[in-house]
Amino acid sequence: MEMQVTTTWHGKRQFVSQGASGHQVVIDAKEEAGGENRGSRPMELLLMGLTGCTGIDIAMILERMREPLQGLRIEATGVRQEAYPQKFVEIHLTYHIEGAVQPAKAWRAIHLSEEKYCSASASFNARIVPHLVLNGEPVPDAASHSVETEA
Repeated sequence: MEMQVTTTWHGKRQFVSQGASGHQVVIDAKEEAGGENRGSRPMELLLMGLTGCTGIDIAMILERMREPLQGLRIEATGVRQEAYPQKFVEIHLTYHIEGAVQPAKAWRAIHLSEEKYCSASASFNARIVPHLVLNGEPVPDAASHSVETEA
């Protein structure tokens, strides 16, 4: 299976990228790097893709489980190495879930996305660390022995 995007330069450090969906994304560098701050940074887009991918999975899985999802917000914090190429070495994902969702089923959906369904997370060469906040409360992962919880 192939996927293709086309990215076109629009001067200085600005690019516009478009995929088969027809939607466009503006990419630009920060001003200190010669950009004009008119679009998202490439590394931000990687995190956005990861949160979108896992978010779609989790919403679908919880729907199949008949869990009453009322809201889902995902925060991603990527830790990058100092030396170039400054890749992500660790990514923390905090899932803020609202609704009468059972914690065990929320964690099951998170793990299924991370381990089986999310193409974006499978494509990263970084440790991805999930966190769950259910109705404003951090929920530890019963399936893991060393999960940190952050709100």
